[in-house]
Amino acid sequence: MRSLNLDQLRALLEVVGRGSFSAAARHLNLTQPAISLQIRELERRFGVRLIERLGKQAHATAPGRALVEAAQRIFSECALADTAMQRFCEGWIGHVHIATTLSAMIYRLPPILSKVRLDHPGIDLVVSNTPSPQSVANILLNKVDLALVNLPVEDKQLKITPLCAESLVAIFPAGTKNVPDAITPDYVERQALLVEQPSSAAHALVLGWLSGHASSLRPPMPLGTIEALKSAVASGLGIAIVPEVAVAMHMSDFIVRPLRPALTRTLALIEHRNKPNEPALEIVRDALLTLQAAESVEPGPARRRRRN
Repeated sequence: MRSLNLDQLRALLEVVGRGSFSAAARHLNLTQPAISLQIRELERRFGVRLIERLGKQAHATAPGRALVEAAQRIFSECALADTAMQRFCEGWIGHVHIATTLSAMIYRLPPILSKVRLDHPGIDLVVSNTPSPQSVANILLNKVDLALVNLPVEDKQLKITPLCAESLVAIFPAGTKNVPDAITPDYVERQALLVEQPSSAAHALVLGWLSGHASSLRPPMPLGTIEALKSAVASGLGIAIVPEVAVAMHMSDFIVRPLRPALTRTLALIEHRNKPNEPALEIVRDALLTLQAAESVEPGPARRRRRN
């Protein structure tokens, strides 16, 4: 069966709505024979009479009324399609999906995303929080466009751009006495340690730093997020090892100390090497690369603190 002809359906709606072929023809700027032909084509297609004449008046038959109702729904959906497409003709630039670690989402991305949104409202920006291994998989499957991950990451299909090194520091409740200037694994083994949940990359990083002390270390208390760790430390439940950026705005709430030996991780931007470089993607990528420039000119809060 041939596809429905929207012009024929429009003619049917006008004839039924206006009650005559001539009125429908005038409204559609067509001749009356042209309208009559469109109705006959519809009737031939479905094999039923759609319009009956009573004098000069045209009325829908029962099949005609059913088709009118279906046609109204069709034109309503067409209007929605027009509206959906119109936005892509009025300043739309593109769609970009970013995957990111939770700590980058909380502590690094808000000002960058806000600026992109203000400067480029025509970009559809979607952000999801996923662990680094999942972000890598999603980039390779083209489910996301860009991702912020913690290194190491290796895959020949990926373009990997290191952005900034993140130092981890130890935090203590404000007012804790006799805290050393630098925190060693030997010192931590005598404390109540709070750590991120085992599924986090930081959990393995911290336990690796404590390697060789696990036998005498109290079982650490796992919590869901860095913010949960900070709240628990502030409540006096123990100490935690967190990224320095997580306490940059809350230095007075904790005693913050560097680790010895130092413990760092690197935040990187990854994308598929074969990803087409569309305008929206380029804008968002350039915005994320400002993390690289910011790191080169801004000393970390703990480093600034040690200078004072």
